[in-house]
Amino acid sequence: MAAAAALGREGGEDAFRRLFRFYRRRDASELRGVLDFSAPGGQVTAGCSRLLSQQAVSWRGVAPPGERVFRSHLSISSVSDQDASRAGLQPVSRWKAYGLNGYPGFIFIRNPFLPGCQRHWVKQCLKLYTQKPNVCNLDLHMAPEKTIDLWGQSKEQLRRKGSSKCEPRSLLEKLRWVTLGYHYNWDTKKYTPNHHTPFPSDLAFLSEQVAAACGFQGFQAQAGILNYYHFDSSLGIHVDESELDHSRPLLSFSFGQSSIFLLGGLKREEAPTAMFMHSGDIMVMSGFSRLLHHAVPRVLPNPEGTALPSCLDQALPSDLPAGSVIEQSSEEDWQVCAKYLQSSRINMTIRQVLAEGQNFPEESGTEIKGQAPSEDGYHQGNGRAKRHRANTDS
Repeated sequence: MAAAAALGREGGEDAFRRLFRFYRRRDASELRGVLDFSAPGGQVTAGCSRLLSQQAVSWRGVAPPGERVFRSHLSISSVSDQDASRAGLQPVSRWKAYGLNGYPGFIFIRNPFLPGCQRHWVKQCLKLYTQKPNVCNLDLHMAPEKTIDLWGQSKEQLRRKGSSKCEPRSLLEKLRWVTLGYHYNWDTKKYTPNHHTPFPSDLAFLSEQVAAACGFQGFQAQAGILNYYHFDSSLGIHVDESELDHSRPLLSFSFGQSSIFLLGGLKREEAPTAMFMHSGDIMVMSGFSRLLHHAVPRVLPNPEGTALPSCLDQALPSDLPAGSVIEQSSEEDWQVCAKYLQSSRINMTIRQVLAEGQNFPEESGTEIKGQAPSEDGYHQGNGRAKRHRANTDS
């Protein structure tokens, strides 16, 4: 923690970049001091820690000090228990939500999902949302007929996958991003009205409930970026500012293995705060925090020391509520998802692009098919910056 703080004060390279490199390269045993909202017993108190031990790797995360963290007040009456259950969520009155001093508008919600319901969203991200007409990084480098059914082409290979790093990767393992709704253009960094496909109704419903609980009734899920990480992946330093309406929040959902999330300031010279994100955790960036720099320098094994966190071991109950957007999945499908998640993390970020009644500027009508940037670009691997592309031969 002291080493990280000292790095944040050094001159030269901006503070955010220095700390990004620190957490990216640091040995896992030296990650003490990263905020962990899942402290034992759900208490947010100074000095608590938890230990992870998996594959001879050990690290500690400390519960956030009380002077930095406070309980966020949610709008309990805005989401009925029935609607929360239909989205696969616990009643809002049971959610554990926190804010950070110095980051107004930032809300961290500790895994509010009902038992088994995370499985639905994992399966959707791997099996359904990867289908056309949604767009993914593989479309930039493969013929259209090769990316129609990534799940169908990958499931047997994933099911048989062993522990050897020499095995060829399935197409799902080469997946880095999928866009939904208004499709983000990686070259122009804009959304356009003529590059749009229907937004998934189940994901829209989930997003509406979370936004309403955080005080944003009427939120419209119009665009989504799904990111697929492995243990050598990272997410570069960036600001989500392409949406035309910044008064609406950015919602972030995480599933699978854990990660370190860095939340910085309006300028990269401001040192970021590091925190863990575990499976099921939700982050909401709104108000002042909506346009802050942020990044994911590191993906780590989950803190329980098991192949998958226990919250993913739980199957869905057979009696789902009427009108639920959650669907039962076959054991065969879940085996494929579970194999994928043993070394991976999935993140869904949902945005409202336009305010009510707002239109795109006229110049946005030109569509340019592009790739992701390389400088602090979306994904990095093995310590080197990468374009947002997959190597279809490895």
